[in-house]
Amino acid sequence: MNYYSTNRRSADATLEEAVMRGLAPDRGLYMPRRIETLPAEFFEHIEDMDFPDIACRVADAFFGEDVPADTLHALVRDALDFDVPLVEVTGRILSLELFHGPTLAFKDVGARFMARLLGYFVRREGRKEVNVLVATSGDTGSAVANGFLGVEGVHVYVLYPKGKVSEIQEKQFTTLGQNITALEVDGTFDDCQALVKAAFMDKELTGRMLLTSANSINVARFLPQAFYYFHAYAQCRRMKGKDVKPVVCVPSGNFGNITAGLFAKRMGLPVKRFIAANNRNDIFYQYLQTGVYSPRPSVPTIANAMDVGDPSNFARILELYGNSHEAICADISGATYTDGQIADTIRDVLERHHYLLDPHGACGYRALDEGLAPGETGIFLETAHPAKFKDTVEAITGRPVEVPAKLRAFMEGQKQSIPVSARFEDFKRELSDHARHQL
Repeated sequence: MNYYSTNRRSADATLEEAVMRGLAPDRGLYMPRRIETLPAEFFEHIEDMDFPDIACRVADAFFGEDVPADTLHALVRDALDFDVPLVEVTGRILSLELFHGPTLAFKDVGARFMARLLGYFVRREGRKEVNVLVATSGDTGSAVANGFLGVEGVHVYVLYPKGKVSEIQEKQFTTLGQNITALEVDGTFDDCQALVKAAFMDKELTGRMLLTSANSINVARFLPQAFYYFHAYAQCRRMKGKDVKPVVCVPSGNFGNITAGLFAKRMGLPVKRFIAANNRNDIFYQYLQTGVYSPRPSVPTIANAMDVGDPSNFARILELYGNSHEAICADISGATYTDGQIADTIRDVLERHHYLLDPHGACGYRALDEGLAPGETGIFLETAHPAKFKDTVEAITGRPVEVPAKLRAFMEGQKQSIPVSARFEDFKRELSDHARHQL
């Protein structure tokens, strides 16, 4: 399968080239040349399949031309060693719990698969060192860091905004050591993302270091997220019957997650429509209303992983729909919520339905609660365990949040991070110096 750049000024790339580069040379995002439609019989019996079996079939459609089937399936099964259950919150609103992986966040799926695919390419080509750059507003850093921890030939640099991620999130990627380095940037997530993109465009830096990205700009990170949309549909059929066609709501920040869902729909997944739920960073919501995309600096909210003012994957959504605002609006609606509304939703759902939401999942639940038509079934993505936002959730509910053993283990570690400014030259110098010391 060849991959082209959304900017269309670079030559096509192979899967390996796209994964190794992360970003295309013309600063565009890679897109597959075609999206395979899965056969009707796959969907007719999908409820009889488990998560790894479903994921292997979807992975064949994405990567089967480039990775031998036995190898690809082994990578998938090794990555997906945990379940993603669909849980009923109300009679017609279901939660896809994506927090049962090692770091208790949805990004475990894509990050673990990418780590294994990149490791496969590194071993196959006999490369000595690949440097992974990842910007995080919270959960990406921990998922990528833990997914790549100890992978031979790969060093990971996690860039995160100082003081803008929760303590638990921070501890999940600053306490690991080994091949993981945390860079504490004096700025916002958008600054971190800009530094990563600028690094790929710096010829001097890329001439000395082999760089790739593990953000959702990388096809190996965002495409595997389609796996759990198919798994959600299979579980929904078991629960609600074979004729169900759910509305899917995705709490959205950098838009990699919902883009993977849109790919799944293009592959034939019977989703009625999508809802993109935003916090106060409502750039996409405003685009849906006006047809004008106007990025702006992000503002901090209690749903911090969605604090993105210029979502990278918007370019992929435009590409998928031929730059048609009308076509995008036909498949996706939007919702946007303040911190007060998010807090009210967490309290209300806990009191009425005895289900504890995290701030991001609260946006997803509320959008369905307000947006479902009579007779519709909705699935929202519960993207992280509430304990990852313990202080925030406890302040809202007035009740203690039990911290799972996996998170408690991280909290006992010693933070190790390198402070760096948001200026590219400072970041470049720090990255070069640290890489030199690794040799």
